Amino acid sequence: MRILLANPRGFCAGVNMAIEALDETIRRCGSNIYVYHEIVHNKYVVDQFTRQGVKFVNQLEEVPRGSILLYSAHGVAPQIREFAKERQLRTIDATCPLVTKVHIEAIRYAQEGYKIVLIGHEGHDEVLGTMGEAPENIILVETPEDVDQLEVPAGTKLAYLTQTTLSVEEAGRVIKRLRERFPDINSPPKEDICYATTNRQEAVSALTPQADVIIVLGSQNSSNSRRLAEIAAAHQKPAYLIDGAHELRAEWFTNANTVLVTAGASAPEIVVQECLDYLVQNYGATVETITIREEHVSFPIPRELRTLQNT
Repeated sequence: MRILLANPRGFCAGVNMAIEALDETIRRCGSNIYVYHEIVHNKYVVDQFTRQGVKFVNQLEEVPRGSILLYSAHGVAPQIREFAKERQLRTIDATCPLVTKVHIEAIRYAQEGYKIVLIGHEGHDEVLGTMGEAPENIILVETPEDVDQLEVPAGTKLAYLTQTTLSVEEAGRVIKRLRERFPDINSPPKEDICYATTNRQEAVSALTPQADVIIVLGSQNSSNSRRLAEIAAAHQKPAYLIDGAHELRAEWFTNANTVLVTAGASAPEIVVQECLDYLVQNYGATVETITIREEHVSFPIPRELRTLQNT
């Protein structure tokens, strides 16, 4: 068996920053810490922190007054920040700067009187946070068919934004339909889909034709990981999204000479290596790393951590 190991893969700069922020908070203050939603959408990462004593919550009422609370990489709505202040929580904002960029764009467009069409997946943490910035001004769409259903009064100023972890192709179809229906629609000068999402998708698109089977390391609730599996499947190749080597099935590899292995932006490298070890041990596989694009992006840890100390 030949393994094509996609590069880039795995952690992006935003995920790295969020995890480093939580690690540093634990180092300084112990593990009696709360995180609003999952720090990143990955079961391995969340389980690791849970075992250390970190508590992940979906409601701020679950957080005792005065506690330390981290906002996840996906960002939160202003109402959450206000409620945290009311509960006198010591907050650390681990929102990815690329998500913050979308929030700022939403605020600006709303202030300028635009109706904003947000392209994204309903219920995703990032989408909830972005919509919370201007709830009266934002309409959510997922598909070109959703665009067809939009009813916009004549003379309305329109702009669109996108969730950062969408499939480039998927978002492109929706944008194409938006521009067909609303030729004057505005958009940010730089696209919202993040560099890491784009690069990982590019690698899968480039390498999938050479593979018989595609393994994507990532969790089912990870939007960017799901997109990688969908891109591979669109090439008519069997693609499996798994959390780790324990989910691999022998029948997937019965006639597989070449296996492409990649990982979503929230999947740690350790789960990739465990998967490679399994394939090497069981199939005598050789591993060839193929780099499609170099990445040199990093983000500093949140400024709140510079002054944080336990009390």
